Amino acid sequence: MNELEDRIVEMLKTIYDPEIPVDIFELGLIYEVKIESDHHVFIDMTLTSPNCPVAESLPKEVEDKVATVEGVQSAKVNIVFDPPWDKDMMSEEAKLELGFL
Repeated sequence: MNELEDRIVEMLKTIYDPEIPVDIFELGLIYEVKIESDHHVFIDMTLTSPNCPVAESLPKEVEDKVATVEGVQSAKVNIVFDPPWDKDMMSEEAKLELGFL
């Protein structure tokens, strides 16, 4: 499973919030990636705010792109707002890219 999870994370790193020049994984928007034994993938993710302009399109993009990863049968995104996202959830790389370090 680790190899499949690595490929999923690599795909997540190709998806960007259009308002922030950092991928959604490094931004800390992905809370959990669950891979079932039948290779159906469930992703808990959040948005930078509940009023995010891409609230409709970004989860669909994540589902569509993760579903193309070799070995994935399907992908489903669950949007959660608990805990609320804040900049402390970003990776060091993202913080550096955005000038927070």
